[in-house]
This record gives sequence, structure tokens and C-alpha cells, in this order.
Amino acid sequence: MTPRSRAEIHAARRIVVKVGSSSISGENAGQIAPLVDALAGAHGRGAEVVLVSSGAIATGMPYLRLDARPTDLATQQAAASVGQNLLVFRYQDSLDRYDIVAGQVLLTAGDLEHETPRLNAQRAMDRLLALRILPIVNENDTVATHEIRFGDNDRLAALVAELIGADLLVLLSDVDALYTRPPHLEGAERIADVPFGDELAGVEIGSVGRAGVGTGGAETKVSAARIAAEAGTAVLITATTLVDDALAGREVGTWFEPAR
Repeated sequence: MTPRSRAEIHAARRIVVKVGSSSISGENAGQIAPLVDALAGAHGRGAEVVLVSSGAIATGMPYLRLDARPTDLATQQAAASVGQNLLVFRYQDSLDRYDIVAGQVLLTAGDLEHETPRLNAQRAMDRLLALRILPIVNENDTVATHEIRFGDNDRLAALVAELIGADLLVLLSDVDALYTRPPHLEGAERIADVPFGDELAGVEIGSVGRAGVGTGGAETKVSAARIAAEAGTAVLITATTLVDDALAGREVGTWFEPAR
């Protein structure tokens, strides 16, 4: 059932949660455990949960002795190759506490733009969920090129939500909600609810994330929220530290009303 408000989140049967690089890598790697706690709670009440997780490149950087996110494609691919393995291991290590098994799903934009790989991805995801596996989805950075990249995992998460017919999409970052202007600026006010079709006129939306290891900002989240909402999926944007409150239906973040 697609929730029409936060109070109905508990009734969502299929949930996609997206987390950004800065929230689960580097000094924030410890946030994986509480994130998994929240996902396991939703899984335990019968929901089918998909995690879209950035962080492969950021996780791999220290092992390649890189102090900053690489700008050339080949080094990004190398960092992703190392980091993806470590990232999924960390998730599975935490999921073991709940006897939940993760399944890794790596996608490129081309996979969802062409019918055959799209249907294959959809069939695989449906089967994983039916088997009570928790899919962990990421862009396949090792083989993706600049021409075929999703650009950010917010958009990937929205497309995955559309692919599997999710009831709810939760977009997590290091900011607790969408604001009328960048939240560090004076006068910024939290936007609690966005009615379907609202163009957010007069809202100053930032295009760059704050931490420097990811690619998304508020702009990518709003764009992703609109994609999902138009497909009939409810969307909540909030901070990774508030994921438990978000999945419990508490009054946090910014709610995007889905199309009826």
C-alpha cells in the first residue's frame, strides 16, 4: 500500500532506502549499524526492503592511498572495485545480527534504459525480495562511463523504486530535510510537506553535497523525488541519523506526496 502520509508508512510493503557516501564512509562508517537496525526493523514487520547505497569509491579511497575523490574515470573505477567489496562486507557483517542475507545488485544507466536488461533486473529483484533477501543496489562504477552514468544514486534510487513498484522511497543524506534555502544560511526554514505537482517556487535548492565525497545535493534529491512521486511512490527526504524515525512514520524530514 502506498502511504499517503507519514502515519501510513508502517503499511508500506515495498520500501527503497537510499544512503549517500558521506553518511556511511570515512569517519561515518559507524552509521552502518544503526542504518541496518532501522532496515531490519522494517524487514521484521514484513516489508520488502531494498537499500541503494553509494560509497564504493569513498570506501575504496583509503586503500588506494587517496586523500580526495579521484577525478579521472580509471581511478574512480579502481576505487569502486576495491570499495564495493568492502562496503557489502560491512553491510552483511551488520545484517548477520538479524539473520538477514544481502544480495548485491550493480546497475548502469543502460541496464534500465533497454528492455531486456531492465526486465532481467526487475525479475532478479522481485525474486530476491520474494526470498526475503535484502538487495543492496549501487551504480556499477567499475564499468560505467561518463556517458552512461546515472550521475548520482538519488536518481538511481528513484528508478529502482519505479522498477519494482515501491510504495515508499526514503532518501538519506547528512541534512535532516529540504529547506527553503541552503540550511546553513540565515532564514532557512524546513519544508515539511510538498504536495504533488508543487514546483517549489521561490525555494533555493543547492546542487552540491557538503561532504565532498559524493555527487548529489538537494537538487538531485528533489529531482529524484519528483520521478518517484510521478510513478506513484511516496518519498521522504531526511538525514541518515533519523532513518529509524523516518521508517517509524515520525514527523521528520520532507514528505513528497505521490501521484494518485
